[in-house]
Amino acid sequence: MKKISVQRSEKNIVKITLPLKRSDLCKLKAGEEVLLTGIVYTARDAAHQRMIKKLPLNIKGQALYHTGPAPAKPGEVIGSCGPTTSTRMDQYTLGLLKKGLKAVIGKGKLGDQTREAFKKYQAVYFLAPGGCGALLADKVKSMVLVAYKDLGCEAIYKLEIEDFPVIVGIDPKGRSVYR
Repeated sequence: MKKISVQRSEKNIVKITLPLKRSDLCKLKAGEEVLLTGIVYTARDAAHQRMIKKLPLNIKGQALYHTGPAPAKPGEVIGSCGPTTSTRMDQYTLGLLKKGLKAVIGKGKLGDQTREAFKKYQAVYFLAPGGCGALLADKVKSMVLVAYKDLGCEAIYKLEIEDFPVIVGIDPKGRSVYR
């Protein structure tokens, strides 16, 4: 049976299985509610500075979540993992999109050049709800350190997520929820 990676529910919420495929991306529109399931990688400012010089993983087709997870309490997979402001990573995003990154998850408005880069490289910017780090942590099923252990919470982690709620902030056609 062929696995469907993009489905629309009765409530018009889009369900996407990661990693993203080009055919998945062209179906998305700015403002749509989405539930993501699959693998995402975390990175914040310090990790981006290193990644732009040398990638520690293959990001082709992958999603990068701008978060710095808090330490997990005993018996939990992860601590609070709310989004950080993505504008701080604008200067690195173009380079990562050139290398094949297909999705960024974060919060806040991105610069015009970055929005145009999402259009040029057929990628998507997902907005995660700010202030909901504890709720989002419940959507994380596993967490594994990938690179830059010395950065602590700003290291790169591989997260397995299930029904992680986001909104399409910038779609692959460059349409944005921001005016």
